[in-house]
Amino acid sequence: MADDTNIKYRDIFRMLRSEILAGKYDHVLRLPSENQLVRRFNASRSTMIRVMLELQKYGLVERRRGSGTYLSPMARNSTGCLGLIVPGHRNVEIFTPICAEIARVSREAGYTTLFGDVSSSNPLERVRQAQALAADYASRHVAGVFFEPIELLPDSTELSLEILSILNGNHIPVVLLDRDVVSAKGRSQYDLVGINNIRAGRTLAAHVIAQGARHICFFMPPHSAPTIFQRCEGVAMAVRGAGIPWRDTNVCIAFPDDVDAVRRLFRKGVAPDAFICGNDRTAARLLQTLTDIGKRVPQDTMLAGFDDVSCAQLLSPPLTTIRQPCEAIAAVAVRTLLERIYDPALPPREINLEATLVVRKSTKGQV
Repeated sequence: MADDTNIKYRDIFRMLRSEILAGKYDHVLRLPSENQLVRRFNASRSTMIRVMLELQKYGLVERRRGSGTYLSPMARNSTGCLGLIVPGHRNVEIFTPICAEIARVSREAGYTTLFGDVSSSNPLERVRQAQALAADYASRHVAGVFFEPIELLPDSTELSLEILSILNGNHIPVVLLDRDVVSAKGRSQYDLVGINNIRAGRTLAAHVIAQGARHICFFMPPHSAPTIFQRCEGVAMAVRGAGIPWRDTNVCIAFPDDVDAVRRLFRKGVAPDAFICGNDRTAARLLQTLTDIGKRVPQDTMLAGFDDVSCAQLLSPPLTTIRQPCEAIAAVAVRTLLERIYDPALPPREINLEATLVVRKSTKGQV
């Protein structure tokens, strides 16, 4: 009997939640009374009280003493849809599991997740696709948007802010994924969910130092995202903390398949005995370049990256990296956006989750 009651409670909760998010109820009028709902669903009063308390817990209704139950501000502003704008989905593998988990967690909370095509191989075309998607979401009055800021373009910040201005102009709450829209030293007005990049950089550098590295080069492409600079900052902190000199020459900003740029690093006074790359994609391309110029990993120089994408294990040798907690990032991002929808006056929050070091043979470790 208890199981039947629980099943009925869940069914009623899901139906009312769906009706609220679909806009069935007038925000000025109170919702049907408990007596009306008891008769509609042929349920006990205790079951309906439990359902209403659960709707209140999810921020969809508010109960006014002596008056009744009404839609919350969050429910009044909601269409039941959340949007994703992830221009890096094509090139950054971690966004595939993050987006899938966002959709799953949002669905459990009663929201439909909208995706759009931002997959062009042309970076400027991806920006135009993202702008069009923001305008489309605004026309649909989505309840909120998850946004991965633009990167790898000279005016990435300005382009990201243009996209955000479309959403701001339509009063659509936003949670940033992975990184901010401003420099690594700044902080914007938006909620942000990602990892602690400085700590991750320190962790990775401490590992290669323990493996004997004394001449570490941090390698990143031009116009990299603020998170990459934070990772570099963490590496520099660990190197200095170990009593090893760190200079501007320890940072190489170049494309990883630029053979001449990589070759020059080995012509300088002291050749790198470890490369830490801004992400695994850069590390994979740099590995090929190192091989092309006759450098062996890890015998001649160690190599490491960030993210732990699938290719990290398939490289030869397999890549030491920092694993992103993709499912946790997604779950926290959904919770953060729903809280923002419910209370737009909350101060901007930055939530940095811990990432995990994964040691493989590229740094003389074991698979």
